[in-house]
Amino acid sequence: MTDTLALLKLRRSVPPQFLAAPGPDQRQLSELLTIAARVPDHGKLVPWRFIVFSGEAKAKAAALVGEIFRKRNPDAPEDKVAFEAKRLAHAPVVIAVVSRARQHEKIPLWEQELSAGAVCFNLLVAAEAMGFAGSWLTNWFAFDRDVLDAFGIAADERIAGFVHLGTADTKPADRERPDLAAIVSHYGQ
Repeated sequence: MTDTLALLKLRRSVPPQFLAAPGPDQRQLSELLTIAARVPDHGKLVPWRFIVFSGEAKAKAAALVGEIFRKRNPDAPEDKVAFEAKRLAHAPVVIAVVSRARQHEKIPLWEQELSAGAVCFNLLVAAEAMGFAGSWLTNWFAFDRDVLDAFGIAADERIAGFVHLGTADTKPADRERPDLAAIVSHYGQ
């Protein structure tokens, strides 16, 4: 079995609250993003882009999420507001993969959106191969227009996912995987 197959067989998402420093440094991050961008992209449209959240900017973004949650939920207890504000604060690095799929005469929108999903997964696999752990999530704020505006997401763009990266301080038990007999069929049989 190749190292790639071994990695894919054992790959496991690690929730952001179990991700600690170190995260990828600038050189590693550049390599990860280069690898993440090597996905099927019919028409070479590059229908996605990245926003990297790290350091003080990540803390500012996390605080903004908490403020907007408070605005949307004025009766929420402070511990719930703090919980929401921490969603972007756990992992050392968070990368927003932004889908910028556009109508095209030859390339369906759905195909472009799938390409953005492939970017998210490529990023997770590359990070694991580099020795990091990660998680691909969205959460409510990926769909909140005030948050999206504050993060510089255009009206015709969407968040494909926030990919949280760091070093696993604990690895959760693997989850049950699908039974192939229940999800695989063979055409004509």
